[in-house]
Amino acid sequence: MSQPWQQPQQPQQPPQHNPYGQPPPQPYPPQHQPQQPPHQQPYGYGQQPPPPYGAPGGFPPPAPVRRGNPGLAVVLGIVAMLVGAGVYGGILKASDGGQIGYLAVGTGALIGAALGKVGGRNPALPVAGALLGLLGVYLGQIFGIALELSDIANIPVSQVFTEHFDTLNKAWKEYLEPIDALFFILGGAGAFQTARKLGG
Repeated sequence: MSQPWQQPQQPQQPPQHNPYGQPPPQPYPPQHQPQQPPHQQPYGYGQQPPPPYGAPGGFPPPAPVRRGNPGLAVVLGIVAMLVGAGVYGGILKASDGGQIGYLAVGTGALIGAALGKVGGRNPALPVAGALLGLLGVYLGQIFGIALELSDIANIPVSQVFTEHFDTLNKAWKEYLEPIDALFFILGGAGAFQTARKLGG
């Protein structure tokens, strides 16, 4: 009796063998998935604004404004004017009446330094310095002429100021020249600029 037809059996394939002896790589487990960088959002979207100025963690507070003593500064400015005028007059006499520009600038700078260092930031002090600078140049010229008259008349300088001030002032007017306007400007501007710079 004939046998029913049977499908020939396929030979079994031997299991594939990894030549390196390692199992095939597996995907990362959920806890070890590589993290994606957070999406960068433009400033202001979902972010907190910076802390206010001067708050903890914010910008440093502004430097305190240096406060001075304007009254004492004016007193010291007058003293500086008198000292500067004395030096101005002494050099003026020693140079036989020759005016030197740096004398006016130096007198004004001395006045402005006293005002700015002691008075602090006060808008009135540079203006006061300019006025004292003009007065300092005037007194310096007057003092130089007084020293000259003291030698001519052979009398003390103090007597020239107290008893012959009219003659002294008249001699100063005759002594004036157009260039003296420049010296007055230098004295006033030097005091103004120095007081404003050092007062800030």
